[in-house]
Amino acid sequence: MMKITEVMSENECYKKLRELKYPTGGVVCPRCLSNDCKSTKKTTPSDPNQHYCCNQCGRHFNDLTDTIFKSSNLPLKSWMCCLYLMSLNISNRQISQELGVSEKTAQNMTDKLRSEVQKHNPRPTLSGEVEFDEVYIVAGHKGNPEAVKKRIE
Repeated sequence: MMKITEVMSENECYKKLRELKYPTGGVVCPRCLSNDCKSTKKTTPSDPNQHYCCNQCGRHFNDLTDTIFKSSNLPLKSWMCCLYLMSLNISNRQISQELGVSEKTAQNMTDKLRSEVQKHNPRPTLSGEVEFDEVYIVAGHKGNPEAVKKRIE
């Protein structure tokens, strides 16, 4: 069986990260926000993480600086695959099997990704006429699971 991480390319993941991080195409220094940055290292197939130096403040940084991936030991393609699998509503157990990581690692990855997406996802603003279905609240044993267990026995 083929795993999704075998199909994805690490180079393509870094390329996509750069597109998302620098939408205008110009690299921006995370410290002083200057556009006057230069590449300091050529990327290689084994290490596609581009390194930069800011000509204004002298800070050295790379593609992963100021991202949730910066201190991870996992390859970027594992994170991208995890995000894709999450979009398919795959369980953490299945994600761990697909990525070849422990269930705890998969849980940590999905928690980080969810919180980051939630942090950057704008809250919807409703306007005009809004329609929604009715809500039913079941009365009874809410908040009292022991009563439900007694009833089953």
